[in-house]
Amino acid sequence: MPLAVVGVSHRTAPIELRERFAFGRAELPGALISLSEYTGAETVVLSTCNRTEVYMAGPDGAELARAVLAERVGMAPDAAAPHLYVHRDRGAAEHLFRVSSGLDSMILGEPQIQGQVREAYAVARETAGASGPVVGPALNRLFQTALGVGGKVRSETGLGIGAASVSSAAVDLAKKIFGSLKGRRALVLGAGEMSETTLECLRAEGVRTAIVANRTWERARELAERWGGEAVKWEQFGTALAGVDIVICSTAAPHPVLTRERLRQALPNGAARPLCIIDIALPRDVEPGVGEEPNVFLYDIDDLQAIVSGNLDRRRAELPAAEQIVGAGVEDFWGWYSSLAVVPTIRALRDHGERVRQAEVERALRSLQHLSADDQQAIDALTRALLNKLLHSPTVRLRQAAGNGRGTGVLDTVRYLFELEPDAAPHED
Repeated sequence: MPLAVVGVSHRTAPIELRERFAFGRAELPGALISLSEYTGAETVVLSTCNRTEVYMAGPDGAELARAVLAERVGMAPDAAAPHLYVHRDRGAAEHLFRVSSGLDSMILGEPQIQGQVREAYAVARETAGASGPVVGPALNRLFQTALGVGGKVRSETGLGIGAASVSSAAVDLAKKIFGSLKGRRALVLGAGEMSETTLECLRAEGVRTAIVANRTWERARELAERWGGEAVKWEQFGTALAGVDIVICSTAAPHPVLTRERLRQALPNGAARPLCIIDIALPRDVEPGVGEEPNVFLYDIDDLQAIVSGNLDRRRAELPAAEQIVGAGVEDFWGWYSSLAVVPTIRALRDHGERVRQAEVERALRSLQHLSADDQQAIDALTRALLNKLLHSPTVRLRQAAGNGRGTGVLDTVRYLFELEPDAAPHED
C-alpha cells in the first residue's frame, strides 16, 4: 500500500504562491472528500501559513494530487512541478514526523505546528464521503505516531529554547522598530491560536493596551478578557487603527481585510507616528500597497525569518537529539506499516503451498492404497515438514525485507512468482 505526501512549503514557494495553494478551514471537508474519492486513498490535508500538504495511503495518487493542487492555483502541472515536492513511503512518514516536531518549520522548533497537525488530523477523522471515512487505519497510525514524536521532541530536548515562534518573532520585529514596547498600544486582528500566542507575547513585553477584533464577537471578548485587553466589534477595527502603534493580523479571511483604502479612511491625514503592521496570516490579511503609505511599516511572514535567526543557535544544538527521536519514530511506524503487506502475503504463500501439498499427497495416495493408515499419515507428516522447511527461510526474509524498507519490491516479486491471488495484496486489518 503506497504512502505519499505531495506538498508546497516555504522551502519551495514564495508567500504569493503559497497563499494561493492554501485551504481555508471551511474548505477542508469538501477538499478531503474530493481528493479521497478522486485518488481512492486515505487522505489528510495539512494547510498552514507555511505549507499545504496532501497525505495519502492507498492507491498511488501522488500524480493526481499534484494535478489537483496545480489546478487550484491555475497552473499547468509542469509549471507547478518545481514548487511541489513528493515524498513516498518511509520518506513520507519521516517528513510528517519532522513537520510535527518543528524540524521543517520556517522557524526551527516553533510550537504552533503540532496543534495544526492535530487539527488537520481531527478534521479528516470527522469527514466522510459517499464511500466512507477519508481516514483509515494507515493514516490514523501515521498521525498518532507523528503527534507522539512531536510531543517527545518538545519534552525531551531543548528544541523550543528561546522565543522563536511566528508570534514571538512578530513581537520581536515590533521591538526593533520601537526599541521597547512598554506603554505601547496594539491591535490584534483575529482570535485564533496564533492571535492568542501573540497577545501573550505582547503582554510579556509591557504593551499597555491590546485591542482584539474578530468576526465572532464572543471569541474576541473572551480572548481580550483572558489577556487583559479590550475587544471591539469587527466592523469597528478601522476606528481603533488611529490609536495604536502596532497592528498584528492573523485571521482566516480568504482576502485582505486591511486595504489601502480602508487605512486611508481610518487615517485620513496619514499616520501621525510610526505604525508597525505585521501580517502573519496566509492568505495575507493586508494589501501590499498599505506598506507604501507614509510612516507605515508593513511586514509579512517571509520577513520574520531574518528576525529570529539570532535565536536559533541554541536550538540547532538540539537537532541531533531531536533527529534521533524522529528516526526511532520512523522505525516504529514503518515496522507496523510494512506488516500490513507482509502478513497477508506470508499467509497467502503458505496457503498456496498447503493447497499444492494436499493435492499432490492425495494424488500419490490414490496409487498407494496398499499402505497402512500409519504409513499414509507418515507421508502426510513428511510432506508437511518439507513444506515448512522450504517456506521457513522465505518467511523470515519477507519479514526482514518489510523491516528494512525493501518490502514492497520483494512482496511484488513473491506474488508474481507464486501467482498469488490479488487478496494477498496489502489490506487494513
